[in-house]
Amino acid sequence: MIKAAASSQDVPVKTLAAALLGIAVLALCMTYFLRCPCERIPGSVLSGEVVLAPIQDWSRANQVRLCQIEVNGLVPWSINLNCMADAQGELFLSCSRCDGKYWSAVAVKDLQARLRMGRQVYPVNLTRLTNSARLDHAWRTRAAKTGMGVDLPRPDHWWSFAVTSR
Repeated sequence: MIKAAASSQDVPVKTLAAALLGIAVLALCMTYFLRCPCERIPGSVLSGEVVLAPIQDWSRANQVRLCQIEVNGLVPWSINLNCMADAQGELFLSCSRCDGKYWSAVAVKDLQARLRMGRQVYPVNLTRLTNSARLDHAWRTRAAKTGMGVDLPRPDHWWSFAVTSR
């Protein structure tokens, strides 16, 4: 059997295809890095206007659907979370079935994080709530914001973190 010689156009076509594939992968990676967290897909460094002034009243959290939290693991890791403020403006983040999640394990060890609310990013400290009364308060605060779980007891697997400016 006689093989046909490779055409001189095969090499540039393969090179062009590889280059286009590389550009597509790079574009996806950049989108992930710059735009996520997206729904349930984690992201990396949070972008936005950094606000260094201490915040005493976090009531604005009740005007946004979700907040994003960035923790400092091996690489910056950010995710979407429920965020809610009580009547005094204290801010809470909540997490269902949080035990074993990467971000929460990091947050328990390193209390410093960054929070994005809307287009602004705030350096914050996180404190995991373990006191039942404080957890119930955070649960009621969440229910008041979302309308979900108003008549339900707080599940044992539900975690909450108090958030303060640093």
